Amino acid sequence: MRTAHGRMVAIPPGTFLMGSDDHYPDERPAHEHPVQAFWIDRFAVTNADFARFVADTAYVTVAERPLDQAELPGSSSAARSPGALVFTPTRVPVDLRDWRQWWRWQHGAQWRHPEGPGTSIEHRMDHPVVQVAYEDAQAYARWAGARLPTEAEHEYAARGGRAGQEPYAWGADPYPGGTLQANTWLGRFPYEHRGPHGATTTPVGTFPPNGFGLSDMIGNVWEWTGSVYTALHRVPGAARIGPEHRPGLLAAQESPAASATRRVLKGGSYLCSPDYCLRFRPAARSAQTEDTSATHIGFRCALSA
Repeated sequence: MRTAHGRMVAIPPGTFLMGSDDHYPDERPAHEHPVQAFWIDRFAVTNADFARFVADTAYVTVAERPLDQAELPGSSSAARSPGALVFTPTRVPVDLRDWRQWWRWQHGAQWRHPEGPGTSIEHRMDHPVVQVAYEDAQAYARWAGARLPTEAEHEYAARGGRAGQEPYAWGADPYPGGTLQANTWLGRFPYEHRGPHGATTTPVGTFPPNGFGLSDMIGNVWEWTGSVYTALHRVPGAARIGPEHRPGLLAAQESPAASATRRVLKGGSYLCSPDYCLRFRPAARSAQTEDTSATHIGFRCALSA
């Protein structure tokens, strides 16, 4: 087990304007939200970190386990073989309403082989670990003597102590001076990528840290939080949101397991692009079922002060 404080940053308590009324419906309403002091990892958990965890515990991730026959009744054992979601750029423009154009289920994809058999993390040990489901992130956090951050903690930390309500962690412009501030998609999604690093993860710390000294709180990989997803923010002290007031979000409509518990992902990833997913902002959020593993989802740990 590693020492949780070994690479964590202390975040002071405060109150900030959480959410946004100007972008996606599930970011509403913007509201004042208090946060207690806490610690959070300076970097996302890397492949090297996760390898130490697995070596110490012999842990097997969700993506390495066969699918449950109850989830695929009548399927063969081959169809239920382990795997995960892999991003695959298209060659030409496609209908952005159909995410299946650029995501594929790949048998054999898992954290050691993120894009499937024949791929490796050998030269990516300093990249964030991906193909980790919520359960995997939780298991690592417990081993590290820590936990996953809450949605509010992640959003507060991602702002880096900046005052005001600028949409991006660095200000009002997504690309100030035409320069990438985080590992996000530059070009036309999902077929044209003009960024210097390609359509994949980058080593942690590639981009400058924010005001709290935290790297990649925006971009690179979406990060699991411990917060259960709701289609609108639950404002502290307010009445619970009734289902009749929840917008019919695309993720909720298309998910085959819409009734399953979903957790909040924060921070955006290398796939976020203004023409498709303008979610490389602190207020942005994404719903994901707990059993999902994909090439753009990772995590970092936190600890109460």
